[in-house]
Amino acid sequence: MMTLLEAVNPATGEHMEDIQETKIEEVELYYYQARTAFEKWSRLAISERLIYLKKLKSVMVENMDRLAQVIVQDTGKVPTEALVADIMPTLDAITTIVKHAEKILSPKRVKTPLLLIGKKSYVEYMPRGVVLVISPWNYPLQLAVVPVISALAGGNTVILKPSEVTPLVGKFIEEIFQKAGFPKDVIQVAHGGKEVGAALTAGNPDYIFFTGSVGTGKIIQEVAAKKLIPTTLELGGKDPLIVFKDANLKRAAKGAVWGAFTNSGQVCMSAERIYVEESIYDDFLNIVKEETEKLIQGTNEDSDIGSMTFPKQKEIVKQHVKDALEKGAVLVSGSPPDKWDDSMFIQPIILANLKQDMEVVCEETFGPVMPVIPFKTEEEVIKLANESNYGLNASVWTSDLKKARRVASRLVSGAVTVNEVLVSVANHYLPFGGTKDSGIGRYHSEEGLKIFCHEKAIILDRGKRNKEIQWYPYKGKYAAFLKLFQSYFHERKKWIQFLRSYLKLLKK
Repeated sequence: MMTLLEAVNPATGEHMEDIQETKIEEVELYYYQARTAFEKWSRLAISERLIYLKKLKSVMVENMDRLAQVIVQDTGKVPTEALVADIMPTLDAITTIVKHAEKILSPKRVKTPLLLIGKKSYVEYMPRGVVLVISPWNYPLQLAVVPVISALAGGNTVILKPSEVTPLVGKFIEEIFQKAGFPKDVIQVAHGGKEVGAALTAGNPDYIFFTGSVGTGKIIQEVAAKKLIPTTLELGGKDPLIVFKDANLKRAAKGAVWGAFTNSGQVCMSAERIYVEESIYDDFLNIVKEETEKLIQGTNEDSDIGSMTFPKQKEIVKQHVKDALEKGAVLVSGSPPDKWDDSMFIQPIILANLKQDMEVVCEETFGPVMPVIPFKTEEEVIKLANESNYGLNASVWTSDLKKARRVASRLVSGAVTVNEVLVSVANHYLPFGGTKDSGIGRYHSEEGLKIFCHEKAIILDRGKRNKEIQWYPYKGKYAAFLKLFQSYFHERKKWIQFLRSYLKLLKK
């Protein structure tokens, strides 16, 4: 029986298309095809693989406007964000990988210890095999394509399961890889929900790259651990944004508004906890309220904030806001949940008078909600910021850069920006990933290519000598080794004694 995924525009409720879901019984065939394709793909030179990535980039550029419109229709986000935050970082990632992958993944000569005289040492990067990428709905292009191309550059074949919440983007990704002319089955796209994802996870991939919720990530990690399958997990966040009294207040407020509400707050790196030094708290609150109420909600090219994408996520946002208001929080801007309509649009919300145990402060909200909390001292705010199960990103706002670096170094977080918010993820030369429940591993940067490869250590000897000093027999070697090591590891190396001992061992 054929199962269909319904593509519905969340902003309008319009039914757009039905997409055939991958059958569970086809999963075994996907892996067979991927392993068969791996035999040829993995043997291509890195430069040959990168030719296909260049073609992919050209296809994306040629179809950029259409791609942006598909993202808008599938997610409800505004066109500018589809272009700037989903398409541009993907193109930038391709550009970066094409420019640097050959150097990063080519064999590297490393030093050989003096005691292994005559040998050469190398590191080679061997592809893992079949990589399973499971991607989310909030940035359905970038968070799918970037790990896919990183794995492909390293010589792996890939099975991608894009989110069933945004199936049109998943279908478009499949189309652009086909147009780029990738060899058959090097990249396969499996469409479907959690059942398809579970079947793919159980299908013995050689590596799993998952982006999504903490709960699902832990399930995947448990399955993978039983089979010793390595993983990268990019999970949730509850990112603190810290504003000190010496910050550029206008800039900090504008940054907080964008950091909290971009993509309707559906960003793992959203500014979800705003900590403001007490002496400027009221002024800051007034500015963010003013800036927030200027924002235009909709999905046309002049809009600032689109709709929510996933109906279940809207309910989570509603629950968090209700919990806060029932426990004494004050609604500074926006509408209370009992006045929300049935659409997927949520008017941006600012909350004050908050406590650390409220859901909106301690759990990931993933919606257009800005909790603003006062603090008195540097020590206090560091403690508050670190009192979280998450640790993905953070930002510090101050004109004192020495203080900024001091605070940044003490935050338990995968990344920190100073007088900025979110943007560390846009620099593909920086590693990206989280601490604590925000995930395991890093991608982007050199690390983002190397994670998809086994690092193979190679030591080369020309094979002309018949023996080595550490080989059998040991008779008569102990005293010579003792002098050898004492002379070599002495604080001031005794080279004459070392050479004498070494030559003596060669004669044994």
